Amino acid sequence: MSKTAGPFYADGLRFSCTRCSGCCRHEPGFVFLSRQDIRLLAETRGMVYNEFVETYCRWVPSPEGGEWLSLKEKANFDCVFWEGGCAVYSSRPLQCRTFPFWKNNLLSVRAWKSLSCPGINRGELHSREAIESRLEKRRSEPVLTRGG
Repeated sequence: MSKTAGPFYADGLRFSCTRCSGCCRHEPGFVFLSRQDIRLLAETRGMVYNEFVETYCRWVPSPEGGEWLSLKEKANFDCVFWEGGCAVYSSRPLQCRTFPFWKNNLLSVRAWKSLSCPGINRGELHSREAIESRLEKRRSEPVLTRGG
């Protein structure tokens, strides 16, 4: 790695999704949604905004107090939209589109290397600018909250 000033990913990071579906299945988790995510997903499913929220979403406790809006899961912990693959891939939520370039995963080399995903450190090199663009996208499209 060069001596470029900045975060550990200043020279970029390698990641290519292998479509293993490991992040979509078998373990409990949350897919937090922005207002834009819901609009796009509702349109894709041929639903109105409130109908989509009532059908596919749930409110979960936020560590900051209040609640965040998340997709529901199936009883086996698969994403509600996993049907032998992502049934909404072209309109998947921002959280899914920006994985693994999330704030907590980019705090340190250790955080990055702790990710159990076969695409980490393989394939396409994502520049610092591209990574930070994903972080900015999340800041500009915050997760929906209530209470707190």
